[in-house]
Amino acid sequence: MKNLVLLLIFTCSLFACNKHNGKSLSFNDYLAFQSKYIPARDVKVMLPAGYEAKKSYPVIYMHDGQMLFDSTSTWNKQEWGVDETVDHLIRANKIRPVIVVGISHTNNRSLEYMPNKPKDELKLIDRPDKFKGKILSDEYLKFLVEELKPFIDKTYRTQADRDNTFILGSSMGGLISCYAISEYPDVFGGAACLSTHWLAIDGVFLRYVEKNLPDPQTHKIYFDYGTKTLDSLYEPYQLIADSLMKERGYHRNMNWMTQKFEGAKHDENAWRDRLHIPLEFLLAKE
Repeated sequence: MKNLVLLLIFTCSLFACNKHNGKSLSFNDYLAFQSKYIPARDVKVMLPAGYEAKKSYPVIYMHDGQMLFDSTSTWNKQEWGVDETVDHLIRANKIRPVIVVGISHTNNRSLEYMPNKPKDELKLIDRPDKFKGKILSDEYLKFLVEELKPFIDKTYRTQADRDNTFILGSSMGGLISCYAISEYPDVFGGAACLSTHWLAIDGVFLRYVEKNLPDPQTHKIYFDYGTKTLDSLYEPYQLIADSLMKERGYHRNMNWMTQKFEGAKHDENAWRDRLHIPLEFLLAKE
């Protein structure tokens, strides 16, 4: 009987944690979302608890959508825990209520997330096998900006302006997030790049970053990295990126943040543990 009571208390606590003003998070799935630029892929939209059509909400676009919400369906049985983290931060009044759009990757992930520019530098090096063939990041960003975002803005009550549109990803998803805010500075006002895979094709993307970072007066950018597994290779590249941020006029912990996490690995469990930091940085209540 004692164990039964404890189980009921625990279950009720979990139920309460997913409530906000008496309402729960909600999800809408768009299977095989079509594009004229890239292959179709699944898109999942998470609406904040208490979502109302009369209000409008900022939107954060997240890559690797199949890894964000449900560990029972992921290849490594890990997830970002986006729903729990976002809901907790909203209930704690630490961030504004936000719509999350999870965009699944396909077998073209490396080609879609590898920044297409600078093309001249790419021609000078021997690309690893996984980058042979046409790099599709420009097409992927056209899909986001010209097809997916207009659909989201039409279907939901969004704050569609730059200051309320954000993009977030990890590893190669960190690269494409940095690329997105640089290529479309009028669309994305903030980017979070976790465990950014700077060393892709010998860190050549940093040459693009040097010339194309968006205006620090109107944008916010977050970077981080761990010190274990693949993340252990990132620090030298991130230090270069940090120096470029300073040269461009970004101010640490104001419109730019870089965090180092001792002992953190390159996986979803690590990103889950620190997801609240970039979310608070980008979406803090004013």
